[in-house]
Amino acid sequence: MDASTQKLHLKREVGLISAVCLIVGTMIGSGIYMSPEWVLRYIGSPGASLVVWAACGLVCTIAALAYVELGSAIKESGGEYIYIRRNFGPIPAFLFSWTSVFIARPAGIAAMSLSLAQYIAAPFYDACLPPSFVVKCTAAASILFLGLINGLNVKLATRIQNIFTFAKLLSLLIIVIGGIGLLFKGHTRSFQNAFQGTMAGFGSMGIAFQQGMWSYDGWNNLNYVTEEIRRPEVNLPRAILISLPLVTLLYLMVNISYLAAMNPAEMMASGAVAVTWGNRVLGSWAWLMPLSVVLSTFGSVNGSFFTGGRSCYVAAREGSLKWLGPPTPPCPPIPLLLEVHTMKSLLEPDKKLSTDLAHPDTNTPRSTCLKLQDQQSHC
Repeated sequence: MDASTQKLHLKREVGLISAVCLIVGTMIGSGIYMSPEWVLRYIGSPGASLVVWAACGLVCTIAALAYVELGSAIKESGGEYIYIRRNFGPIPAFLFSWTSVFIARPAGIAAMSLSLAQYIAAPFYDACLPPSFVVKCTAAASILFLGLINGLNVKLATRIQNIFTFAKLLSLLIIVIGGIGLLFKGHTRSFQNAFQGTMAGFGSMGIAFQQGMWSYDGWNNLNYVTEEIRRPEVNLPRAILISLPLVTLLYLMVNISYLAAMNPAEMMASGAVAVTWGNRVLGSWAWLMPLSVVLSTFGSVNGSFFTGGRSCYVAAREGSLKWLGPPTPPCPPIPLLLEVHTMKSLLEPDKKLSTDLAHPDTNTPRSTCLKLQDQQSHC
């Protein structure tokens, strides 16, 4: 406890590597395995789609630099909540905290958990889609597991995040190396007249950017744990300046690999571009792609729990969520609070979820699993 302010603070246990893994591990989810198809569909040409991916990375990097300034000036956890409170007062911060705790964060975790559960259950149902009950029970088990870990042991949660981040990077490197091999073999047809057919309308460009930006979501999560970062004035900017260029470069190389394996028409008709890539390039090892989606989604859910719990903690400490009681690190009830609301969102009937999370024609974590499962035969 800080004797001068009488406020509790979390231990500084997040080093540079863990900070980088938190950002990268939360950013790389199921999006990069699905979004490329939709970016290409809405922008119309391979060259323009690569420009969109690079531009999305640049926009996120510029925004992240603003968060570096905020994190260096306001060295408190809580992310957007604490910045809103310090600059605009308690009322806007209160509204943000309630929206985040009761709507945005639980719905996002529920959607990612359902996607994760689909892939975990799929190998046990070769001939058809897994039953909804099995998927929801699997998703609930993953939520309980990660919620308990994040509530009881910070070091274990960061170790899990580090391990799954390295696994994600390895899976993307497999795609990148496979693409480089295809390019050396002369698979460059997709890059001839690369900008032919580009759709320059504001509507199509906007949707293409939205699809790309979804895959970069999570770049701001490190600011939720500022108080737990060792030497935040040094490691916060370093972690962001390492993570954003790394993810942007990986995303560009992965898209080039997809385009080397498929022409634009095949890519847009794929329905699951990473699975199609795996079937064409990896052969009998194509199962690595669904496994990669499991690893990526699991890491993203863990990162969301890790940062979401800190948002609850700071909101309680500042008085916006007084009914939580005085927070005491490591604050087990706070990730479990997210868990309760996530379970509620998860166990509601599918039609009760928001349209964006359940609609199969929008590119969300929920639709990711639906599209990939469409490549299998149905009962």
